[in-house]
Amino acid sequence: MTGPARIFDRRAVRLHRDRAARRWPEPAGSRNPEFLHEEVAGRLLERLGEVREPFADCLYLGCRRGYATRRLAARSGMQRVVQADLSPAMAAAARAANRFFPALCLDEECLPFADGSFDLVFAPLSLHWVDDLPGTLIQLNRLLRPGGLLLAALIGGGALGELREALAEAELAGEGGVSPRISPFADVRDGGDLLQRAGFALPVADRERIGATYEHAFGLMIDLRHMGETNAVCARRKTFTRRATLVEAAEVYLRRFADRGGRLRATFDILFLTGWAPAPGQPKPLRPGSATARLADALGGKEADPEAG
Repeated sequence: MTGPARIFDRRAVRLHRDRAARRWPEPAGSRNPEFLHEEVAGRLLERLGEVREPFADCLYLGCRRGYATRRLAARSGMQRVVQADLSPAMAAAARAANRFFPALCLDEECLPFADGSFDLVFAPLSLHWVDDLPGTLIQLNRLLRPGGLLLAALIGGGALGELREALAEAELAGEGGVSPRISPFADVRDGGDLLQRAGFALPVADRERIGATYEHAFGLMIDLRHMGETNAVCARRKTFTRRATLVEAAEVYLRRFADRGGRLRATFDILFLTGWAPAPGQPKPLRPGSATARLADALGGKEADPEAG
């Protein structure tokens, strides 16, 4: 009996992150390619700030350099923050940046913790590279104590739509076909359903978009490489892309997605997942496919006006 088909090359994911970690610190004067991960970690921390419940033991999954470690540790009642990443180089960087906090190298698909080890899982931009996301969410639910909280963010299915279109058009025109170049990611409905099926109470999936602009398309491609977020689909093309195809993709991108100032926009679609480990006294989970709880209700806070500021 065979297991489920593999979508992602997990070895490639690890190597991409290792390569990104070894670039630190960035050369003077260069753009910080970690802007996306730092921004998303900050947004997750803002959401955590709306939660009234105290937490003592946190698993920081996909910690990279440990941007959020000290802020997590400073939360009232927090006693332990365990940093963890698939990449040995990332874990080493987190350990060096936060030397009083453990940093583990581990596979998100095979978590080595006993049931009930944590009451908070904080996972910014790590789980979108997991092959068995349902299984990983079940494991995360298991290692949470009753009433524990999962806060996660993934790159969503609508991310980098501009780059997808430009590459597809250029490759089709120049090579007569299109190969998978940007990974397939989950959307909001997928996220809500997966949380419910993993047994989380009050599951919420919502989306935010983060924009960036570039002088040219190659700047975006370089940033993705330096982030460790380049293509890791098993079915990806294993040979080098023709230079002419990349040049044509850059020209398509410029024609179709430049703003009035000639800057190219890039849209990062971010899927946020929130779920609680079941505990006595919680509302019962909704039936699968009906994850309509308000984010503010799930976090125990006040919902912001999406049109404000």
